[in-house]
Amino acid sequence: MARINDNFLKLKAGYLFPEIGRRVTAFTTANPDKAAKLIRCGIGDVTEPIPAAAAQAMHDGIDEQTNRDTFHGYGPEQGYGFLREAIAENAYAGLNISADEIFVSDGSKCDSGNILDILGQGNVIAVTDPVYPVYVDTNVMIGNTGEGDADGRYEGLVYLSCTAENDFVPAIPTEKVDVIYLCYPNNPTGAAATREQLTEWVKYAKENDAIIMYDAAYEAFIQDENVPRSIFEIEGAHECAMEFRSFSKNGGFTGLRCGYIAIPDALTGAAADGSRVSIKQLWSRRTSTKFNGASYPIQKGAAALFSPEGKAQVSALIEHYMANASLLRTACQEAGLTVYGGENAPYVWVACPEGVTSWDMFDKMLNDASVVITPGSGFGAAGEGFFRISAFNSKANVEEVCRRIKEIF
Repeated sequence: MARINDNFLKLKAGYLFPEIGRRVTAFTTANPDKAAKLIRCGIGDVTEPIPAAAAQAMHDGIDEQTNRDTFHGYGPEQGYGFLREAIAENAYAGLNISADEIFVSDGSKCDSGNILDILGQGNVIAVTDPVYPVYVDTNVMIGNTGEGDADGRYEGLVYLSCTAENDFVPAIPTEKVDVIYLCYPNNPTGAAATREQLTEWVKYAKENDAIIMYDAAYEAFIQDENVPRSIFEIEGAHECAMEFRSFSKNGGFTGLRCGYIAIPDALTGAAADGSRVSIKQLWSRRTSTKFNGASYPIQKGAAALFSPEGKAQVSALIEHYMANASLLRTACQEAGLTVYGGENAPYVWVACPEGVTSWDMFDKMLNDASVVITPGSGFGAAGEGFFRISAFNSKANVEEVCRRIKEIF
Protein backbone atom coordinates (compact mmCIF):
# COMPACT_ATOMS: atom_id res chain seq x y z
CA MET A 1 0.00 0.00 0.00
CA ALA A 2 1.38 3.42 -0.99
CA ARG A 3 1.38 5.68 2.05
CA ILE A 4 0.72 9.41 1.83
CA ASN A 5 2.39 12.13 3.85
CA ASP A 6 -0.08 12.34 6.74
CA ASN A 7 1.17 15.81 7.62
CA PHE A 8 -0.92 17.18 4.75
CA LEU A 9 -4.01 16.01 6.60
CA LYS A 10 -3.24 18.48 9.38
CA LEU A 11 -3.75 21.42 7.03
CA LYS A 12 -6.88 23.42 7.64
CA ALA A 13 -9.77 23.66 5.18
CA GLY A 14 -7.81 25.24 2.38
CA TYR A 15 -5.00 27.58 1.55
CA LEU A 16 -6.30 31.14 1.96
CA PHE A 17 -6.27 32.30 -1.64
CA PRO A 18 -7.96 29.23 -3.16
CA GLU A 19 -10.72 29.68 -0.56
CA ILE A 20 -11.12 33.29 -1.65
CA GLY A 21 -11.29 32.07 -5.25
CA ARG A 22 -13.97 29.56 -4.34
CA ARG A 23 -16.16 32.19 -2.69
CA VAL A 24 -15.70 34.63 -5.54
CA THR A 25 -16.65 31.96 -8.09
CA ALA A 26 -19.79 31.13 -6.10
CA PHE A 27 -20.67 34.85 -5.97
CA THR A 28 -20.22 35.47 -9.70
CA THR A 29 -22.15 32.30 -10.57
CA ALA A 30 -25.06 33.36 -8.39
CA ASN A 31 -24.85 37.03 -9.49
CA PRO A 32 -23.86 37.10 -13.17
CA ASP A 33 -25.08 40.71 -13.43
CA LYS A 34 -22.46 41.78 -10.86
CA ALA A 35 -19.56 39.78 -12.31
CA ALA A 36 -18.56 42.54 -14.74
CA LYS A 37 -18.36 45.07 -11.89
CA LEU A 38 -16.15 42.89 -9.71
CA ILE A 39 -12.85 44.49 -8.70
CA ARG A 40 -10.19 42.26 -7.17
CA CYS A 41 -8.12 43.77 -4.38
CA GLY A 42 -7.53 40.50 -2.56
CA ILE A 43 -4.65 38.39 -3.79
CA GLY A 44 -1.52 40.48 -4.20
CA ASP A 45 -1.22 40.05 -7.95
CA VAL A 46 0.08 42.92 -10.05
CA THR A 47 -1.98 44.38 -12.88
CA GLU A 48 0.29 46.71 -14.83
CA PRO A 49 2.43 45.63 -17.82
CA ILE A 50 6.01 44.55 -17.19
CA PRO A 51 8.70 47.19 -17.78
CA ALA A 52 9.56 47.64 -21.45
CA ALA A 53 13.25 47.04 -20.76
CA ALA A 54 12.48 43.58 -19.37
CA ALA A 55 10.15 42.77 -22.24
CA GLN A 56 12.78 43.69 -24.83
CA ALA A 57 15.44 41.65 -23.04
CA MET A 58 13.15 38.61 -23.00
CA HIS A 59 12.46 39.06 -26.73
CA ASP A 60 16.21 39.14 -27.28
CA GLY A 61 16.59 36.01 -25.17
CA ILE A 62 13.98 34.18 -27.25
CA ASP A 63 15.74 35.28 -30.45
CA GLU A 64 18.96 33.81 -29.11
CA GLN A 65 17.19 30.50 -28.65
CA THR A 66 16.35 30.39 -32.37
CA ASN A 67 19.99 30.43 -33.42
CA ARG A 68 22.32 27.46 -32.95
CA ASP A 69 25.25 29.77 -32.19
CA THR A 70 23.43 31.58 -29.35
CA PHE A 71 21.14 28.81 -28.15
CA HIS A 72 21.05 28.07 -24.40
CA GLY A 73 20.04 24.68 -23.03
CA TYR A 74 20.40 23.77 -19.39
CA GLY A 75 21.81 26.71 -17.50
CA PRO A 76 23.55 26.87 -14.14
CA GLU A 77 21.06 25.76 -11.48
CA GLN A 78 22.07 28.60 -9.19
CA GLY A 79 21.35 31.20 -11.88
CA TYR A 80 23.25 32.77 -14.76
CA GLY A 81 26.26 34.83 -13.77
CA PHE A 82 24.97 37.95 -15.52
CA LEU A 83 21.88 38.04 -13.28
CA ARG A 84 23.62 37.07 -10.04
CA GLU A 85 26.21 39.77 -10.64
CA ALA A 86 23.54 42.37 -11.47
CA ILE A 87 21.74 41.54 -8.22
CA ALA A 88 24.93 41.77 -6.17
CA GLU A 89 25.97 45.06 -7.75
CA ASN A 90 22.57 46.72 -7.49
CA ALA A 91 20.26 45.16 -4.91
CA TYR A 92 23.14 44.56 -2.48
CA ALA A 93 25.50 47.40 -3.34
CA GLY A 94 27.65 48.14 -0.31
CA LEU A 95 26.16 45.28 1.75
CA ASN A 96 28.96 42.74 1.30
CA ILE A 97 26.88 40.18 -0.57
CA SER A 98 28.71 38.62 -3.53
CA ALA A 99 27.28 37.02 -6.66
CA ASP A 100 28.12 33.50 -5.47
CA GLU A 101 26.00 34.06 -2.36
CA ILE A 102 22.92 34.68 -4.52
CA PHE A 103 20.71 31.88 -5.88
CA VAL A 104 18.16 32.61 -8.60
CA SER A 105 14.86 30.74 -8.48
CA ASP A 106 11.35 30.73 -9.90
CA GLY A 107 10.07 32.83 -7.00
CA SER A 108 10.58 33.56 -3.32
CA LYS A 109 7.37 31.75 -2.37
CA CYS A 110 9.00 28.53 -3.55
CA ASP A 111 12.27 29.38 -1.81
CA SER A 112 10.60 30.07 1.53
CA GLY A 113 9.06 26.59 1.46
CA ASN A 114 11.91 24.69 -0.17
CA ILE A 115 14.46 25.99 2.34
CA LEU A 116 13.00 23.55 4.87
CA ASP A 117 14.63 20.71 2.91
CA ILE A 118 18.00 21.61 4.39
CA LEU A 119 16.87 22.19 7.98
CA GLY A 120 16.62 19.31 10.42
CA GLN A 121 13.80 18.09 12.62
CA GLY A 122 13.39 19.41 16.15
CA ASN A 123 14.02 23.10 15.50
CA VAL A 124 11.90 25.51 17.52
CA ILE A 125 10.29 27.68 14.84
CA ALA A 126 8.84 31.15 15.39
CA VAL A 127 6.40 32.87 13.04
CA THR A 128 4.69 36.20 13.29
CA ASP A 129 0.91 36.30 13.76
CA PRO A 130 -0.64 37.40 11.45
CA VAL A 131 1.61 35.62 8.97
CA TYR A 132 2.05 34.91 5.28
CA PRO A 133 0.40 31.43 5.19
CA VAL A 134 3.22 29.75 3.25
CA TYR A 135 5.57 29.91 6.24
CA VAL A 136 3.16 27.95 8.42
CA ASP A 137 1.71 25.54 5.87
CA THR A 138 5.08 24.37 4.56
CA ASN A 139 6.21 23.61 8.10
CA VAL A 140 3.02 21.63 8.62
CA MET A 141 3.60 19.71 5.39
CA ILE A 142 7.16 18.72 6.29
CA GLY A 143 6.21 17.55 9.78
CA ASN A 144 7.52 20.36 11.95
CA THR A 145 4.22 20.86 13.79
CA GLY A 146 1.53 19.05 15.68
CA GLU A 147 -2.19 19.45 15.07
CA GLY A 148 -3.88 22.78 14.46
CA ASP A 149 -6.55 24.26 16.70
CA ALA A 150 -9.81 25.99 15.78
CA ASP A 151 -7.98 29.31 15.28
CA GLY A 152 -5.46 27.77 12.89
CA ARG A 153 -2.55 27.75 15.34
CA TYR A 154 -0.39 24.63 15.23
CA GLU A 155 1.26 22.83 18.10
CA GLY A 156 5.04 23.18 18.02
CA LEU A 157 5.22 26.66 16.51
CA VAL A 158 5.99 29.79 18.53
CA TYR A 159 3.60 32.54 17.50
CA LEU A 160 4.87 36.11 17.78
CA SER A 161 1.90 38.40 18.19
CA CYS A 162 1.77 41.46 15.92
CA THR A 163 -0.78 44.02 17.06
CA ALA A 164 -1.60 47.66 16.62
CA GLU A 165 -0.05 48.23 20.05
CA ASN A 166 3.39 47.02 18.88
CA ASP A 167 3.01 48.53 15.38
CA PHE A 168 2.77 44.98 13.99
CA VAL A 169 6.43 44.28 14.75
CA PRO A 170 6.59 41.54 17.42
CA ALA A 171 8.49 41.65 20.66
CA ILE A 172 11.62 39.53 21.01
CA PRO A 173 10.56 36.10 22.36
CA THR A 174 11.32 35.26 25.96
CA GLU A 175 12.09 31.63 25.09
CA LYS A 176 14.85 30.29 22.86
CA VAL A 177 13.90 29.64 19.24
CA ASP A 178 16.04 28.28 16.41
CA VAL A 179 14.38 29.59 13.25
CA ILE A 180 12.59 32.95 12.92
CA TYR A 181 10.43 34.04 9.99
CA LEU A 182 10.31 37.81 9.52
CA CYS A 183 8.71 39.66 6.59
CA TYR A 184 9.27 43.42 6.28
CA PRO A 185 7.75 45.42 4.75
CA ASN A 186 5.10 43.07 6.03
CA ASN A 187 2.54 41.01 4.22
CA PRO A 188 -0.27 41.31 5.26
CA THR A 189 -0.13 44.31 7.63
CA GLY A 190 1.96 46.68 5.51
CA ALA A 191 4.10 47.50 8.55
CA ALA A 192 7.82 48.26 8.26
CA ALA A 193 10.45 47.32 10.83
CA THR A 194 12.84 50.04 11.99
CA ARG A 195 16.60 49.72 12.06
CA GLU A 196 16.48 49.57 15.85
CA GLN A 197 13.94 46.73 15.82
CA LEU A 198 15.91 44.67 13.30
CA THR A 199 19.08 45.28 15.29
CA GLU A 200 17.39 43.68 18.31
CA TRP A 201 16.34 40.67 16.22
CA VAL A 202 19.86 40.16 14.90
CA LYS A 203 21.23 40.46 18.42
CA TYR A 204 18.75 37.83 19.64
CA ALA A 205 19.54 35.47 16.73
CA LYS A 206 23.27 35.66 17.37
CA GLU A 207 22.90 35.15 21.11
CA ASN A 208 20.65 32.11 20.56
CA ASP A 209 22.42 30.63 17.51
CA ALA A 210 19.18 31.07 15.53
CA ILE A 211 18.61 31.71 11.83
CA ILE A 212 16.41 34.55 10.59
CA MET A 213 14.46 33.81 7.40
CA TYR A 214 14.03 37.39 6.19
CA ASP A 215 11.43 37.91 3.49
CA ALA A 216 12.13 41.24 1.77
CA ALA A 217 9.83 40.71 -1.22
CA TYR A 218 8.39 44.22 -0.80
CA GLU A 219 11.60 46.15 -0.11
CA ALA A 220 11.25 48.18 -3.32
CA PHE A 221 8.08 49.80 -1.95
CA ILE A 222 9.78 51.39 1.05
CA GLN A 223 9.32 55.18 0.96
CA ASP A 224 10.95 56.07 4.29
CA GLU A 225 14.71 56.42 3.87
CA ASN A 226 15.21 55.45 7.52
CA VAL A 227 13.64 52.00 7.03
CA PRO A 228 16.17 49.27 6.09
CA ARG A 229 15.61 47.59 2.72
CA SER A 230 17.71 44.57 3.68
CA ILE A 231 18.47 42.64 6.85
CA PHE A 232 22.10 42.83 5.75
CA GLU A 233 22.13 46.53 6.56
CA ILE A 234 22.25 45.39 10.18
CA GLU A 235 25.67 44.60 11.62
CA GLY A 236 26.06 40.90 12.32
CA ALA A 237 23.20 39.77 10.08
CA HIS A 238 25.54 37.93 7.70
CA GLU A 239 26.18 35.37 10.46
CA CYS A 240 22.52 34.74 11.34
CA ALA A 241 20.23 35.55 8.40
CA MET A 242 19.26 34.72 4.85
CA GLU A 243 17.09 36.95 2.68
CA PHE A 244 14.35 36.14 0.18
CA ARG A 245 13.57 38.58 -2.62
CA SER A 246 11.40 38.56 -5.70
CA PHE A 247 10.88 40.27 -9.05
CA SER A 248 7.15 39.55 -8.83
CA LYS A 249 5.92 42.84 -7.41
CA ASN A 250 8.58 45.42 -8.31
CA GLY A 251 9.03 44.09 -11.87
CA GLY A 252 5.57 42.68 -12.48
CA PHE A 253 6.91 39.12 -12.77
CA THR A 254 4.07 37.32 -10.97
CA GLY A 255 3.24 35.41 -14.15
CA LEU A 256 6.87 35.08 -15.30
CA ARG A 257 8.34 33.68 -12.06
CA CYS A 258 11.77 34.79 -10.94
CA GLY A 259 13.18 35.50 -7.51
CA TYR A 260 16.32 34.93 -5.51
CA ILE A 261 17.70 34.14 -2.10
CA ALA A 262 20.88 35.58 -0.58
CA ILE A 263 22.75 33.24 1.77
CA PRO A 264 26.02 34.62 3.14
CA ASP A 265 29.12 32.44 3.40
CA ALA A 266 29.19 33.17 7.13
CA LEU A 267 25.77 31.59 7.81
CA THR A 268 26.05 28.13 9.35
CA GLY A 269 23.90 25.55 11.09
CA ALA A 270 24.70 22.69 13.44
CA ALA A 271 24.98 19.04 12.41
CA ALA A 272 23.93 16.23 14.76
CA ASP A 273 27.51 15.92 15.99
CA GLY A 274 27.68 19.63 16.77
CA SER A 275 29.94 20.57 13.86
CA ARG A 276 29.16 23.71 11.88
CA VAL A 277 27.89 23.34 8.32
CA SER A 278 27.58 26.02 5.63
CA ILE A 279 23.93 26.78 4.89
CA LYS A 280 24.94 28.15 1.49
CA GLN A 281 26.63 24.88 0.51
CA LEU A 282 23.62 22.83 1.57
CA TRP A 283 21.28 25.06 -0.41
CA SER A 284 23.55 24.89 -3.45
CA ARG A 285 23.54 21.10 -3.24
CA ARG A 286 19.78 20.98 -2.86
CA THR A 287 19.35 23.38 -5.79
CA SER A 288 21.61 21.31 -8.06
CA THR A 289 19.63 18.16 -7.23
CA LYS A 290 16.04 19.45 -7.41
CA PHE A 291 16.09 22.43 -9.77
CA ASN A 292 17.22 23.08 -13.32
CA GLY A 293 17.23 26.85 -13.04
CA ALA A 294 14.86 29.62 -14.03
CA SER A 295 14.32 30.08 -17.76
CA TYR A 296 17.07 31.86 -19.67
CA PRO A 297 14.78 34.50 -21.30
CA ILE A 298 13.18 35.24 -17.93
CA GLN A 299 16.58 35.75 -16.31
CA LYS A 300 17.51 38.08 -19.19
CA GLY A 301 14.38 40.09 -18.44
CA ALA A 302 15.14 40.19 -14.72
CA ALA A 303 18.68 41.45 -15.35
CA ALA A 304 17.28 44.24 -17.54
CA LEU A 305 15.37 45.59 -14.54
CA PHE A 306 18.76 46.75 -13.23
CA SER A 307 19.60 48.72 -16.38
CA PRO A 308 19.11 52.51 -16.24
CA GLU A 309 15.93 52.18 -18.32
CA GLY A 310 14.72 49.27 -16.23
CA LYS A 311 15.31 51.08 -12.94
CA ALA A 312 13.33 54.10 -14.17
CA GLN A 313 10.45 51.89 -15.30
CA VAL A 314 10.41 49.96 -12.03
CA SER A 315 10.33 53.26 -10.13
CA ALA A 316 7.30 54.31 -12.16
CA LEU A 317 5.53 51.06 -11.28
CA ILE A 318 6.30 51.51 -7.59
CA GLU A 319 5.06 55.10 -7.72
CA HIS A 320 1.82 53.95 -9.38
CA TYR A 321 1.04 51.27 -6.80
CA MET A 322 2.00 53.39 -3.81
CA ALA A 323 -0.24 56.21 -5.09
CA ASN A 324 -3.03 53.62 -5.13
CA ALA A 325 -2.20 52.67 -1.55
CA SER A 326 -2.47 56.30 -0.49
CA LEU A 327 -5.90 56.61 -2.12
CA LEU A 328 -7.13 53.48 -0.36
CA ARG A 329 -5.78 54.62 3.02
CA THR A 330 -7.53 57.95 2.69
CA ALA A 331 -10.83 56.43 1.55
CA CYS A 332 -10.92 54.01 4.47
CA GLN A 333 -10.08 56.75 6.94
CA GLU A 334 -12.79 59.00 5.50
CA ALA A 335 -15.23 56.09 5.86
CA GLY A 336 -14.45 56.02 9.57
CA LEU A 337 -12.29 52.91 9.53
CA THR A 338 -8.99 52.51 11.40
CA VAL A 339 -6.17 52.01 8.91
CA TYR A 340 -2.59 50.74 9.05
CA GLY A 341 0.06 50.07 6.39
CA GLY A 342 0.01 51.47 2.88
CA GLU A 343 2.95 53.82 3.53
CA ASN A 344 5.96 51.56 2.93
CA ALA A 345 4.13 48.61 1.40
CA PRO A 346 1.40 48.09 -1.21
CA TYR A 347 -1.04 46.68 1.35
CA VAL A 348 -3.56 48.56 3.46
CA TRP A 349 -4.50 46.78 6.70
CA VAL A 350 -7.90 47.86 7.97
CA ALA A 351 -9.66 47.18 11.28
CA CYS A 352 -13.16 45.77 10.88
CA PRO A 353 -16.02 47.69 12.49
CA GLU A 354 -16.74 46.51 16.01
CA GLY A 355 -18.51 43.16 16.13
CA VAL A 356 -17.75 42.29 12.49
CA THR A 357 -15.48 39.30 11.76
CA SER A 358 -12.94 39.38 8.95
CA TRP A 359 -14.84 36.82 6.83
CA ASP A 360 -18.07 38.77 7.48
CA MET A 361 -16.23 41.81 6.14
CA PHE A 362 -15.09 39.80 3.12
CA ASP A 363 -18.70 38.86 2.37
CA LYS A 364 -19.93 42.43 2.92
CA MET A 365 -17.37 43.89 0.54
CA LEU A 366 -18.12 41.18 -2.01
CA ASN A 367 -21.90 41.37 -1.83
CA ASP A 368 -22.42 45.08 -1.19
CA ALA A 369 -19.50 46.58 -3.13
CA SER A 370 -18.44 43.84 -5.59
CA VAL A 371 -14.90 44.22 -4.25
CA VAL A 372 -12.62 41.33 -3.28
CA ILE A 373 -10.46 41.90 -0.21
CA THR A 374 -8.54 39.45 1.99
CA PRO A 375 -9.91 38.52 5.43
CA GLY A 376 -7.32 38.99 8.13
CA SER A 377 -8.10 35.68 9.85
CA GLY A 378 -6.71 33.91 6.79
CA PHE A 379 -3.29 35.13 7.93
CA GLY A 380 -3.61 33.70 11.43
CA ALA A 381 -5.56 34.11 14.64
CA ALA A 382 -4.18 37.60 15.31
CA GLY A 383 -5.46 38.70 11.91
CA GLU A 384 -9.06 38.33 13.04
CA GLY A 385 -10.78 41.69 13.16
CA PHE A 386 -8.82 43.06 10.17
CA PHE A 387 -8.87 42.86 6.39
CA ARG A 388 -6.25 43.57 3.76
CA ILE A 389 -6.73 45.64 0.63
CA SER A 390 -4.15 45.30 -2.13
CA ALA A 391 -3.03 48.41 -4.01
CA PHE A 392 -2.09 46.30 -7.03
CA ASN A 393 -4.60 47.57 -9.57
CA SER A 394 -5.25 50.30 -12.10
CA LYS A 395 -5.79 53.81 -10.79
CA ALA A 396 -9.31 53.83 -12.24
CA ASN A 397 -10.21 50.63 -10.40
CA VAL A 398 -8.76 51.91 -7.14
CA GLU A 399 -10.69 55.16 -7.44
CA GLU A 400 -13.86 53.14 -7.98
CA VAL A 401 -13.08 50.93 -4.97
CA CYS A 402 -12.62 54.08 -2.88
CA ARG A 403 -16.03 55.37 -4.04
CA ARG A 404 -17.70 52.06 -3.15
CA ILE A 405 -16.04 51.89 0.28
CA LYS A 406 -17.39 55.33 1.16
CA GLU A 407 -20.80 54.29 -0.16
CA ILE A 408 -21.24 51.22 2.05
CA PHE A 409 -19.88 52.62 5.32
